[in-house]
Amino acid sequence: MNLQGKHKCIENVSRQNCPICLEDIHTSRVVAHVLPCGHLLHRTCYEEMLKEGYRCPLCMHSALDMTRYWRQLDDEVAQTPMPSEYQNMTVDILCNDCNGRSTVQFHILGMKCNICESYNTAQAGGCRISLDQQ
Repeated sequence: MNLQGKHKCIENVSRQNCPICLEDIHTSRVVAHVLPCGHLLHRTCYEEMLKEGYRCPLCMHSALDMTRYWRQLDDEVAQTPMPSEYQNMTVDILCNDCNGRSTVQFHILGMKCNICESYNTAQAGGCRISLDQQ
């Protein structure tokens, strides 16, 4: 009941195998952990996964609230100027958190989604350099 209205429902999700260890979740004695995207992992698998990354292994959504880290990354990006040949470069990205697409300024530390402000993004097209700013 404490999850009601606080998670994305995926029908029969507990009838699937844990995407980390590939063992059945429904019959397991290990407690399941519900990710914000609605997928389930064994609690122990979730804890091990967080040692290596922050994304759901199935859909790539952030598996925990990354807001504080994104703000730290904002600061690092602001303090790390790109070399002149990259300053006017833009890239098309796909956000793994909101599934939005946008065109953003390229930065080696990460590309921030214009829609949800997440850095959980992937390049979805080529790079372009603005000719009017060269």
